[in-house]
Amino acid sequence: MTIFSSDVFTGKHALVTGATGGIGYETAKLLAQMGADVTITGRREEVLNELKEEIQDDFPEAKVFIVVADLTKASDRETLVQVAEDKMGPVSLLVNSAGITGGGVMEDLTQEELEKVMHVNFTVPILLTQQIYESMKKNKEGAIVNVSSLSGLRGTYGGTAYTGSKFALNAFTQSFGLEAIEHNIRVNAVCPGYVDTKMGRDGIRRKGERENRSFEEQLKIENANLPSGRISTAREVANTIAFLLTDAAENVVGEAVKISGGSVMGLQENISQ
Repeated sequence: MTIFSSDVFTGKHALVTGATGGIGYETAKLLAQMGADVTITGRREEVLNELKEEIQDDFPEAKVFIVVADLTKASDRETLVQVAEDKMGPVSLLVNSAGITGGGVMEDLTQEELEKVMHVNFTVPILLTQQIYESMKKNKEGAIVNVSSLSGLRGTYGGTAYTGSKFALNAFTQSFGLEAIEHNIRVNAVCPGYVDTKMGRDGIRRKGERENRSFEEQLKIENANLPSGRISTAREVANTIAFLLTDAAENVVGEAVKISGGSVMGLQENISQ
């Protein structure tokens, strides 16, 4: 179902990180459908090529630029911003979608794993945003959406690393949101629960293994626990991201928008997304 105009972002350059993952993939497609020139980045070139082909098959006029990058490397972040802006112009829409899961219960958590999750999910989005922020300030416009999680709003079993990183990302969203709005740049976050992506399915599978259940059994339980009766789709998350990037959300600043299927209204035990 199309809910946005095809010219909302005409003339704007959107950068989507983590475009090889489910949420980033769907967000890039939607922003191109809405008229944006889109730079997509990730580490898997073959998936980025598939995404570009899919976008241009559906929208032949769409401008899509691929940059293969490992955002944990400073040199790759610098190259990404430089070549993307040289090719497509200043970035005015940024979606920080790249992220990983990881960690475990306290007795199994290693310093290496903790630092890796915090670096990818918290430090990297800040450092990349910092590079793009200067051109946004110069142009006095921009919108940024960080892809966080319901795990950034309440603790989860075995979630010290992942949950901690998402709490930190939400804090960054609020703090930076206060600074950026002075320059007409809006910063917000989306906080989905389980999403029907590889990462989401893997999380459900791990939870099932902990409870000695199959993936199918655990998915049925997760769906049943939600007032809406099902987990979210990547497209639904992309729709919320797109809304937050539009002028329709021009007075939404520093928010962490929940996409929970109603789960945050009830008390549940051992939620791990």
